Amino acid sequence: MKKEFLEAAIEANQEIYSAIKSGFKQEWFKEYEVGAGGDVSSGIDLFTESIFIKHLSKFGQIESEESGIVGEGENKIIIDPLDGSSNILTNFPYYGSSVAFIGSDGLLQVAVVCNFANGEIFYKFNDDTLKVATLEKLDFKDEVTISNPKIGLFERSYAFDGVVKRLFEKDLKYRAPGAVALSLAYAHRAKYVVYIGNIRIYDIAAGLAFCEDLKVRISDNYVIVAHKESVANTIENIIKEEIL
Repeated sequence: MKKEFLEAAIEANQEIYSAIKSGFKQEWFKEYEVGAGGDVSSGIDLFTESIFIKHLSKFGQIESEESGIVGEGENKIIIDPLDGSSNILTNFPYYGSSVAFIGSDGLLQVAVVCNFANGEIFYKFNDDTLKVATLEKLDFKDEVTISNPKIGLFERSYAFDGVVKRLFEKDLKYRAPGAVALSLAYAHRAKYVVYIGNIRIYDIAAGLAFCEDLKVRISDNYVIVAHKESVANTIENIIKEEIL
């Protein structure tokens, strides 16, 4: 079933990617009610969700950031149909999707994250290595870990002045692109990835599965992923001293 689910997830991402490339529709900018994840859903959030539901509902119950629980089944599919909604509505090229397939045994079987801005798609089976390709070619290869990355990714850095100052003092440069699952997917190319705040299952279910071979620190209100133990420890200590 893992292969069939992956194929369906890829088809859903391809359909969305093609629609975005064809041009934005005015209705995508319309705002609706607050979704299950706590954010206001836009038209494009609901559009992307509908595509995933169409392709994936046959595999089990879907838990979506927008509509919450959809359908039923022994398997659970956790989706963020549009990771980085504010980015795409500002035409900032860093937005995508996150899909995690949880088997009836409660264990993650397949994780898929896609970047709709450049067409890169990542997946990982529970018993295999992280793969990456583009939606145009789908020639999947092992993701390459950058040996000496120069920057980290710090999501929601704007809310934590004290942490920002301390990272600067430690020469831990970062960028804040604004899409948590996507940043976790790129963890092998970044020095570190940090998220501080309310941790939602939609943000981390797939992306964090990609980071099993890296140094991971996770609590109720922060996630840290780093290549080196020393970097993970330094950042965790800063967060505890400045926030907790």
